[in-house]
Formats: sequence, structure tokens, C-alpha cells
Amino acid sequence: MPPMLPAAFTTRLSLAAVLPSSVDALLSAENPLGLRPVERIIVVVVDGLGAASLRARSGHARFLAPLLTKQTTIDSGFPTTTAAALATLCTGTTPGTHGLVGYRVLDSASDRLVNQLNGWDDRLDPATWQRSQTVFERAARSGIHAYAIGQPRYSDSGFTRAVLRGAQYLSGKRVADRFEAARNILRSPGPSLTYLYVSELDTVAHASGWESPAWTAELEGLDAEVVGLARALGRSDGIIVTADHGVIDVPHTAHVLFDTAPELVDGVEYVGGEPRCLQLYLSDRSGQAADRVASVWKDVEGERSWIATRDEAIDAGWFGGPVADAVLPRIGDVIVAARRRVAYYDSRDPAESGRNMIGQHGSLTPEETRVPLIRLGAIA
Repeated sequence: MPPMLPAAFTTRLSLAAVLPSSVDALLSAENPLGLRPVERIIVVVVDGLGAASLRARSGHARFLAPLLTKQTTIDSGFPTTTAAALATLCTGTTPGTHGLVGYRVLDSASDRLVNQLNGWDDRLDPATWQRSQTVFERAARSGIHAYAIGQPRYSDSGFTRAVLRGAQYLSGKRVADRFEAARNILRSPGPSLTYLYVSELDTVAHASGWESPAWTAELEGLDAEVVGLARALGRSDGIIVTADHGVIDVPHTAHVLFDTAPELVDGVEYVGGEPRCLQLYLSDRSGQAADRVASVWKDVEGERSWIATRDEAIDAGWFGGPVADAVLPRIGDVIVAARRRVAYYDSRDPAESGRNMIGQHGSLTPEETRVPLIRLGAIA
């Protein structure tokens, strides 16, 4: 029998609470995280740093790892993909509200799949596709300086304009450059909220796996940079270290070529999502068709994946609270979320997109959903 659907949120708080609580602390207001009033907060967002990976490599993160406990671990949300998770972090709302519900999703207005990280064009307006006010916009209206620090190539991307609007973007090519920019902000007068994004661990995980020496070396470098930033804190400054998702290493031998079972693609018009969390869009978008396709997938893949219709996933709370009507068509009619160490690919894709990735994410396993929430300085 296929497994019951898991909850997407198993901790009291999720990424959605982090930045709103930070703004409240800067305004000396009560907040969900219970942060004390501060003058400056830096939120270090480490792409792909799951709690399980940090714990497993604790000897290579001698500053951060001892601070990781059950109380300093939270759920990132669902799906565990950067576009959805960072939108949740930066708006304080869940995917059913902000609208970034996956890696590749259906834009019904143009009848095409769109990549929500780097597929933005003149037919996809960041100001309207991402439907929520950002926390940075709220901060700026409250007289708080809002900064986002990242790589130069992201400075004016569509995704940046969708989730970081309201923040002044500061570029730093190297991780060390970005941490130096954060230290400069600590020396600036006035209240400030800073988002510092580190993409390197996720990049290395995709290429080599989080269990690789290359990933461990990146973790060691990150740990050292956090130490340096912590030493620069003033008495009214705080740091939060968190992540958008964790990572699972999936060997090439665990790739499932789902199209080789013709019944799994019967009636499927588009395949969105990503290899560990497929979103299937059907040519017939009625509930009966979704029930039929989901039943077929459960018969074939139900022992190694959670399979749900869109309505079942929404009822299970996978996309947060109520899902806005405008967001509903973006969610696949059927969702296939891997629970074993597998990844799903379509062998009909001539580019073999993503087949070279080792580290993967997107689904609901604890390795993917649980991330650190480590506090330093005046908020520790």
C-alpha cells in the first residue's frame, strides 16, 4: 500500500517566520522567533545546507555544528527548491500565497513551462508573478535599511526582482567579499536588515555531492567566514544562519526513466517541478483525470515516492495555508515526491537535463526539509 502523505511542516516555525521576526526585532516588537530588540540583523542564507549534512560534517564546522540542536532546526517548507523556499523566506508567506510553487511550473497564460530561477522574460513579470509584499519592502517603509548581498550575476535577475525587491543589492563575487560587505554594514549607522546569500555549497553539491571533499571544503570556508562576522558584531547586532533546503546525493544508477513505462506518461502534457519532485500537468485537467493518473503512478512508484493529486497536496498543507485562486493552475495536477534515494528523468529529453547532478532536493524527506536556524550575537 502506498504511504500516507507526510506533513510539509513538522516544526512550530518555518522559514516564513525568519525575516518577519527579524524586522519585528529591529522595531522592538514581539515576534514569532522571540528575538530580542536589536539594531542590526544579518541573515546568512546558505543554499543547500541541510541540518543533516551539517550534523554529519560537524568536525568540519567546529563553530556552527555545536550550535545545531533540535531547538535550532526548522522546516524550510515545500517544495524544497530554491525558488519556492527563498520566496517564502523573503515574503514571510507560503507558496500557496506568493505563487512560486516549484522549480519549473506551468504559466497557463502563455501555455508553457517556466523556470522560476532563471527563466524570466518579458512574458513573466516579477512584480506580479510573485504576489506578496517582500519583507524588505516592509522594512524600508519602517525606516530600516534593507540590503541583499549576493553574486554580481544575480543583481538584476528576474528572480531577484521578484523576491528581493525593496532591498539595496550589494555584489560580492567571492564568499569572502560578501562577508566583508556585511561587516561594512555593521559599521554603518541606523537599523538595518541584511540578507547574505551563499550559493556555493549548493553548486558544489549538485556537481559533486554533499558527501564529496569539495563540499566539505566549502563548509569549512563558510564556517570560518561566519566566525569572522560574529567577531565583528556590536552589542546590538545579531546574526541568523539558515538555509533554503538540504540535499540528498542520488547516484546515476538511481535515476528512474519514468517515460519508459508508457502508462506513466499517458495523458501527461507537461512535466514540471524537478527530478525529486515532479509536477505533472495533464491534457485533461479535470479531477477525474488526475485521480486516474495518480492511481497509475501509485501502482508503479508508490513504494518509493509520495504521490498526490493537486487537491490532496493542498489538503495536506504542502503549499502552506489557503492556496490563492491565481496560484492553483501553477500547481501540477499530480505531484510525485521522492521518498527513497531516487530521481525521476524523462529519457525523451535530448539534452538529458540535470542527468549529471549528484546532489538533489525538492521533496519532503527530513534531509531535504530540515535546515539550521542558528542565532548569534544579541539575539542568541
